[in-house]
Amino acid sequence: MIQTVLLTLLGVTVPLSIPVIAGMLLKKYQNLDTKPLLTLYLYFLTPALILDSLSKAKLSYGDVFQTLAFSVLNLLLLWAAAWGIGKGMKLSAPETAGLTLISTFTNSVNYGLPLVLLAFGQMGLDKASVYVIAQMLIVNTVGVYFAARSHFSVRQAIRSVFALPAIYAAVFAMLLRALDLQLPVGIAKGISMVAAAYAPVVLALLGAQMMSVSRHKLEGEERRTFGLGMAVRSLLSPVIALAGLTLLGIEGILFNVLFILASMPVAVNAVVLAERYDASPKIVSACILWSTLLSFVILPVYIVWVQ
Repeated sequence: MIQTVLLTLLGVTVPLSIPVIAGMLLKKYQNLDTKPLLTLYLYFLTPALILDSLSKAKLSYGDVFQTLAFSVLNLLLLWAAAWGIGKGMKLSAPETAGLTLISTFTNSVNYGLPLVLLAFGQMGLDKASVYVIAQMLIVNTVGVYFAARSHFSVRQAIRSVFALPAIYAAVFAMLLRALDLQLPVGIAKGISMVAAAYAPVVLALLGAQMMSVSRHKLEGEERRTFGLGMAVRSLLSPVIALAGLTLLGIEGILFNVLFILASMPVAVNAVVLAERYDASPKIVSACILWSTLLSFVILPVYIVWVQ
């Protein structure tokens, strides 16, 4: 078991860590501006990866249905856990909202997709693409509602979803599949070439973002909420994911991929929402940093277990 985990560390974590460390160093010593990279990632690389994966993916309608069902069920269970812990521990409203963001917003795009590709190959990436699109839809609507109900706007939620280019790429890919059409060879090769650049660029971006995450000193009750957030994201969320997958009868590589993606660390963009909605941004920032660092040790263990 230990030997297998170490081999997974060498085969998965080490390759992933190289661009992450490069991004951290570039941010620290060259003051790398992440805004242009965010634009490149959001409006170019992600749509290309989604279109390339979904247009070629070997997916059944059963896979799509199970993935969508799991996405909704997992979000509801995580929200219920965060709400229950908030009530039980008598957390303030901002702390409960922050705990909800920590629980429900996972880094399944710019960390999860490269990890799945390395751990499970192209077949794993194909199945992960459906989950990522589902997460974009659900988290930007229902997830934001759960985290910030007093600030929630249906119009703003719909606008945020349709501002995501990956949604249009997914719809276009599904149309191609439904009509049994293929892109011209030259265009398909170009999109595949762009998609191949996704992993190193977004992982370097993740490293730079980690350096930008605020590292405020936590005091008193904030430390307790931070500990609860880390426990939920690193320990409880895999248990909830396992329960949801078992309940839905999901098996095989789809089980492996969904379990790993549901066990990812806190998404970096959670702190943006935390600041916007006054949802304990200091605590959310701390959980982003430490859950990401801890994931380099925990996720290889999970990968070995599911395999």
